Amino acid sequence: MNHVDNTPIIARRAMLMGLATLPLAGGAALAQTAKPKEISLDWAYYNPVSLVLRRQGWLDDELKRDGIAVKWVHSLGSNKALEFLAARAIDFGSTAGAAALLARVNDSPIRSIYVYSKPEWTALVTRPDSGIKTVADLKGKRVAVTRGTDPYIFLLRVLQEAKLTERDIKPVLLQHADGRAALEKGDVDAWAGLDPMMAQAELEKGAVLFHRNANLNTYGVLNVREKFAADHPELVHRVLAVYERGRRWALANPAELRKFLAEAAKLSEAVAARQLERTDFSNPTIGAVHREALLGAGVALQQSGVIAADKSVTAIVDALIDTRFGKIQGAAATGVRR
Repeated sequence: MNHVDNTPIIARRAMLMGLATLPLAGGAALAQTAKPKEISLDWAYYNPVSLVLRRQGWLDDELKRDGIAVKWVHSLGSNKALEFLAARAIDFGSTAGAAALLARVNDSPIRSIYVYSKPEWTALVTRPDSGIKTVADLKGKRVAVTRGTDPYIFLLRVLQEAKLTERDIKPVLLQHADGRAALEKGDVDAWAGLDPMMAQAELEKGAVLFHRNANLNTYGVLNVREKFAADHPELVHRVLAVYERGRRWALANPAELRKFLAEAAKLSEAVAARQLERTDFSNPTIGAVHREALLGAGVALQQSGVIAADKSVTAIVDALIDTRFGKIQGAAATGVRR
């Protein structure tokens, strides 16, 4: 006997619409948006894994079977990557974790989904003849810095530890490479440095890293535009699977990674080696340890007045970190062609 569905048409449509919004097994909502013709990612000297992916063409190979092109955009610093994300010039951007936090404070719709490295990529740098030995010596001095980046946040935090504020120094706002040049020319007294420029200044010009604290360097994170993640969760998983392939390759091939970095950034291999010896690629899955690091940075920034007192740092960090995609990262990575 044939069953006759007596459910009203409107009710059936409502049921179908409800099914369409059920989550996938990986935790992401079923996307209703057509696949894009192109996805765009940044590459940066401070993100060696991005150099591997761009050089090897693995992501291009992964997506071309679906007719999706890959566009690579060069980021000179976290601030530039965040500008590109805000302008929708890229879908995925690599930054320091604390820089992404500041962007989220300013309502940038991004989510941090992956950790490409744990670097000690910033320190306070000066010339051997400057007379600067400690953070306290920066009082009244000209300091080159790039706002909205980990070096800027590092500078604020170490000033705070020395009972100083940004008002006690003379910030000179320059992009990272220009900050290094200004230091070497004597236009500034110190520089909140970033690798690989910092390693280059250290090895080739005798620059002195007079204040270091690896624990105040926040992690290198890959961010995605919130709307892109909502519309294309399956593509986010695939991008992360290829990123994971690149990270594993970087761990297994240190000599080739050094050559890739040296060629891309036009560095000597000695400079590339110095940057990489300060870079840990061992833990890619974003989670509790990264949350704690960002909370520490956020509290320090709030105490420095950079984050308004009425903002909840905890809520901002929780809105930034997205662990859904990391849960199947390892499994997804095994399916990517080697």
